[in-house]
Amino acid sequence: MPNATERTTSTSAVTLTDVRKTYHRGEPVHALDGIDLTIERGSYTAVMGPSGSGKSTLMNAVGCLDMPTEGSITVNGTEVTTLSDTKRTTLRGDEIGFVFQTFNLMPKLTAKENVALPMVFQGVGKKKRNERASDLLERVGLGDRLDHRPNELSGGQRQRVAIARALANDPAIILADEPTGNLDSETEGRILALFEELHDEGNTIFLVTHERTVAEHAQRIVHLLDGEIERIETVDSPRRMEVGP
Repeated sequence: MPNATERTTSTSAVTLTDVRKTYHRGEPVHALDGIDLTIERGSYTAVMGPSGSGKSTLMNAVGCLDMPTEGSITVNGTEVTTLSDTKRTTLRGDEIGFVFQTFNLMPKLTAKENVALPMVFQGVGKKKRNERASDLLERVGLGDRLDHRPNELSGGQRQRVAIARALANDPAIILADEPTGNLDSETEGRILALFEELHDEGNTIFLVTHERTVAEHAQRIVHLLDGEIERIETVDSPRRMEVGP
């Protein structure tokens, strides 16, 4: 794991160098074909592309959920492709926060317990993790829903719990995979506004979406096609949401 100095001086959250991912299904399928991408600390990046372009494979690579066939992936100054599975799991828990389209909350746990869960695996004491979980839920506007279970929350509330959970271990990067895909337009706006606030506070956001209007909230859009970066588009004036709490 990087020490405190490395965390401070590293300018990139994640760097991919000549990353290739090949699946052998009869003929080889090149899901990623020579990806070079640097995700700067504090940036907001969106990824778009047609079905089969490699979006999910790229997300899994950035999130260290799947290792490349070839190439290098560095997360917060640490080369992850050479780590053991155990060390990679620890790094992923420390450095990467995940937000999924389907929320992926534990149904029998309360909102506070769901947010505290990543801290359990990192060895944080019960008192400290409960305090931080409560603070994070307050931060996302759910301070009055601490003891509610997922089935007692709306879709937007569940996604906010998932975002609070992603922040639990103060990660180097927040990965969001179609985070508004299951939400109505009004709730989508509230979630995008929350991502904007998190980015404004200095968090690094990496978001996969098939919606152009969602991608335009980012500073840049990475366009994928057939496992390659077709182009990287700079968004001169990112969209901003103006919604209440």
